[in-house]
Amino acid sequence: MSHTQSAENFVKERYLGKIKNDGTIHQEYLAAVVARLKNLGITDDEVLSAAWLHDTIDNAKTNFDELDKRFNSKIAVLVLSISRDQSLPRSMQEEQYVKQLKESPIEAKLIKLCSISASLKDLKNSSLSKTRKTKEMKKKLYYLNVIKTDLIKNKIQIPGIVGLVNGINDIVTLYGLRPIVFQ
Repeated sequence: MSHTQSAENFVKERYLGKIKNDGTIHQEYLAAVVARLKNLGITDDEVLSAAWLHDTIDNAKTNFDELDKRFNSKIAVLVLSISRDQSLPRSMQEEQYVKQLKESPIEAKLIKLCSISASLKDLKNSSLSKTRKTKEMKKKLYYLNVIKTDLIKNKIQIPGIVGLVNGINDIVTLYGLRPIVFQ
């Protein structure tokens, strides 16, 4: 069995019946993230596995050691690089998370881009209030701005990045937010 299949099975087990704040079934959101990566031409088994697992440290009561043992170090490191350090006081978590995002490998940034794209689509279709949607979208745009420089550096090798960013911009402008300038 491939890592990707194992990772998908792992999240099915961990997220059974779990619903995200925007009303989306968690597994469907993760499948959408993986599908977007594949549409970018990403075929690396470890990167696709990390995409399935990317928020398990934050939301599914797992940790780096468990992912390292169950999968491998590369997958665990990718997941860790886009996870919050919950051992830190809440007030410091955000600052540390942004720093990690900036320093994360391009594969992790691609997972984050696909996660933002899938989240915004789900958010747009959710029953949350416009105020709540706008607040969530601003947070996602902030993270996209954090990783933007490396995404721009890779847009020639991975042309689909531009399409994802354009799709994100189409959604956020509906809510009166400033689109990401991506050149």
